[in-house]
Amino acid sequence: MENLLKNLMKPLVFFILLMAPLAALAQQHHLGIRAGEPFAITYKTFLDEQFSAEAMVGRGGPNSTQYYRRAFENSRPVSSAIYTGQSTSDALSLHARLAYNEDISSEFNITEGQLFGYAGVGAMLRSVRVNYVYHTPSPTTEGQFRNDHRTNIDFGPEAFIGSEYYFEDFPISVFAEVGMFLEVVDRPGHIKLLGGIGARYLF
Repeated sequence: MENLLKNLMKPLVFFILLMAPLAALAQQHHLGIRAGEPFAITYKTFLDEQFSAEAMVGRGGPNSTQYYRRAFENSRPVSSAIYTGQSTSDALSLHARLAYNEDISSEFNITEGQLFGYAGVGAMLRSVRVNYVYHTPSPTTEGQFRNDHRTNIDFGPEAFIGSEYYFEDFPISVFAEVGMFLEVVDRPGHIKLLGGIGARYLF
């Protein structure tokens, strides 16, 4: 846990600097926790009655084994290296997003509080530390495994839809959403599904 907190400090400072101009324009601040992909701290503010901006910083899940195996085979540490496996750590996910929000309370006959539907786009940066394990067929190193440490960085756009309920008597909202991330760096065209639920405190 201590290492995780240390790894989040620099991105958290970046996150605060990123949101500072928007926070100055905001009428109300929404700060909370999102569980899912990624698990993150989320800050949201409305720019006007319908458009909102959001930033998230947190821990994203790794890609599939096939994803990392392909990356290894496309860039072997030595030409004779044979992939054995990998482990991942220090997964970091940063998001900057804009969304259109619509009050849909009447469609669901909600008389207390407000229910909003929303859809938006954003940009996502992911960083994951990957430790590859491999071996070579050389007789002099038979039975020995080696390690190759790399940092996998992905960047690209994301799109998402969701709904958020604002309680009438409490400064709290809860939300659920699904989305999709399209990687343009470093594996163009790779798609990753996103989604999560969470709650925010309004102040």
